[in-house]
Amino acid sequence: MTVSATSTEAHEGQVTSGFWALTLGSIGVVFGDIGTSPLYAFREAVTHAAAGGPVSREIVLGVLSLILWSLFIVVTVKYVLLLLRADNHGEGGTLSLMALGQRALGRRSWVLMALGVVGASMFIGDSMITPAISVLSAVEGLKLVAPALDHYVVPLTIFILVLLFSVQSSGTARVASAFGPVMVVWFATLTILGLIHISDDPTVLQAINPYYAIQFVLSHGMIGLVTLGLVFLAVTGGEALYADLGHFGRKPIQAGWFYLVMPALLINYFGQGALVLSNPAAIVSPFYRLAPEILLLPLVVLATAATVIASQAVITGAYSLVRQAVQLGLLPRFEVRYTSETHAGQIYLPRVNRMLLLGVILLVLLFRTSSGLASAYGIAVSTTMVVDGIMGFVVIWKLWNWRAATAAALILPLVVVDMAFFTANLLKLLEGAWVPLLFGVAMAVMIWTWRRGAAILIAKTRRIEVPLIDLIKSLEKRPPHIVKGTAVFLTSDPNFVPTALLHNLKHNKVLHEHNVIVTIETAQTPRVDPAERVKMETISEKFATVRLRFGFMESPNVPKALVIARKLGWQFDIMATSFFVSRRSLKPSAQSGMPQWQDHLFIAMSRSANDATDYFQIPTGRVVEVGTQVTI
Repeated sequence: MTVSATSTEAHEGQVTSGFWALTLGSIGVVFGDIGTSPLYAFREAVTHAAAGGPVSREIVLGVLSLILWSLFIVVTVKYVLLLLRADNHGEGGTLSLMALGQRALGRRSWVLMALGVVGASMFIGDSMITPAISVLSAVEGLKLVAPALDHYVVPLTIFILVLLFSVQSSGTARVASAFGPVMVVWFATLTILGLIHISDDPTVLQAINPYYAIQFVLSHGMIGLVTLGLVFLAVTGGEALYADLGHFGRKPIQAGWFYLVMPALLINYFGQGALVLSNPAAIVSPFYRLAPEILLLPLVVLATAATVIASQAVITGAYSLVRQAVQLGLLPRFEVRYTSETHAGQIYLPRVNRMLLLGVILLVLLFRTSSGLASAYGIAVSTTMVVDGIMGFVVIWKLWNWRAATAAALILPLVVVDMAFFTANLLKLLEGAWVPLLFGVAMAVMIWTWRRGAAILIAKTRRIEVPLIDLIKSLEKRPPHIVKGTAVFLTSDPNFVPTALLHNLKHNKVLHEHNVIVTIETAQTPRVDPAERVKMETISEKFATVRLRFGFMESPNVPKALVIARKLGWQFDIMATSFFVSRRSLKPSAQSGMPQWQDHLFIAMSRSANDATDYFQIPTGRVVEVGTQVTI
C-alpha cells in the first residue's frame, strides 16, 4: 500500500493533505474490484433476464434499479456507513470482526470462530476468481477491436496473470504508487462514457424508482432470482472497503466512495442502460460500445490496467488474511517475506502466491470467458457478506451496548438482503458456483483439521510434561553441571518444562546459569502497544519466564521484543545466548481421535509449516533444535 493510516488525523478524517493522500490511495486499492464490475455486471444480468429473448425496456429498467439499490443498501448503508465504524483498533476484515466479537462477548465463541473461518475461507475462493474474471473481461475487448484476435484472449489473459503473480516477490510499493492516479482516470472515464450516452434515452433515469426493481423480481419468478444473483456482480468488492480499513481509515474510504466511486459507477451503469434501450443489440458488449471505435484499443488497455489493480488488491488481501489466520492459530506457519522497510503491511507469502496462481490459471482454462466465470462469481462474496452481517450484530449489541431489539432492527434487514443474494447465487451451483464453494470447503477443512490436530497434540504432550516448579525444586536439590551463558527456551505453556530443556538436561547433562522460558501469545487486537509487549517474572535464581504479546496483524520478532526485556532489567548478551527450539516429528496413531485421512492431512500441514527460527526471526547462528517424535 502506498500510504498507511497510522496517524490520528487519518483515522478521524481531518481534512489535511495526509487525508487526501489516503483518499487517493483508497481509490487505487480499495475500490479496484467493485470499480471494474461495469465491464460485465450489467451485461450478464440483462442477458440472463432476457433468457434468449429480446431485451425489453422492463428488463433494462428492472436490472438498473436492482443495481442502484443494491449499491445503496449493501455497499453504502451496510459497509460505508455502518461496518466501517466497527474497527478493531483501526483494523477491519472478517477475522478482525471475529476477534472484535469475541472480545465483546468476553470469551471465545465457537459460533463466531466458525463464522470467521467460513468468511475467511470464502475470501480465499474470491481471491482466485477476481483476478480471473477481471482480467479476462478486460482482454475480451480485443475481440471488438479485431475479431481475429478472439483466439488470443485466453493465452494473453494467462500471460498477464502469470506476469502479475511473478512480480509479487519484488513488492508492490512502486506499482502501488500509480494505483490511485490510474483508478482516478478509470473512474473519470466511466463517468464521461456514461454521461455521453444517458442522452441516448433519458427515460432510463426512471430506474431510480425502486418500484422497477421490486416489480422485476416479483414478475419474473425464477428468472428474477437468477438475475438477482448476477446483479450481485455489481457489489462484489464491497467487502474490500471493510477489509482495507486499517490501511486507509474510515473517513478517506467514505470520501472516495461518496465523492467519486459511487457516482462514477451509477452514471456508467445508467449510460449502458440508455445505450441498450436505444440499441438492444449493444447488450453483447455494452461497456465497450460506450466508446467510439477509435478509442476502443486505449479503453481496453486502461480496463486491463484497472483489472490488474483490482487483482492486486485481492492478492494482497489474501496475504494479509492468511497471516492473520496463522497468528490466530488457524493455520500452520507460512513463510512471510517483507517487501518494504517502511510499511509492515506489504508482505509476500510464496506458498500462498503459488496456490493462488495455480487456481486462477485453472479457472481461466476451465471457463475461458468472463460470462462463464460470472456464474462462479458471487457465492464467495455473498457468503462473506452474510457472515459480516451476523458478526456485526454481535458487535453492535454487545460492544456498542445497543439493545438487542434495536441492533436486530438495524442489521436484520441488511442480512435478509445478503441472504437473498446468497440464495440467488446458490441457484448457479451447477453452472460454476461450486468452484468457490470447493475452494472454501477445502480451506475450512484445513483450518478445522489444524485446530483439531493441534488440540489433540497439546493434550497428548500435557500427559508427559513436567511442571516447571517441580523441575526447579528437583534441580535445586541435585544441581547438574552449570555452564555460562543464557538459554532461551520457546514453549506454548510456561507452566510446564519445555521439551528442549528436558532433552538438554537428559542428554547433555548441563544447565545454563540463566534460563529463560519464553511464551509467545497472540492478542485479540491487531497490534500490541510496545509497553505491553513484554512481561517478565523471576521464578528462581536461574529461571525466569518472559511472555511476549503480539497482535494478530503483527509478525513475531523475538530478538526485537527481547530488547524491550533488557530495558525492563533482564541483562543478557545476544552473542552468549542460545535459543532452544523443539522440532516435533509426528507419526499417525491408531487412536488419535481423528479419522486416518485427517491424521495424514494434519501431519502433512505440520511438515509444511515454516521453520520456527525463520518465523520468529531468530538469528540462525544462535539456534539449537531438539528433535522429538510424537504419535498423534
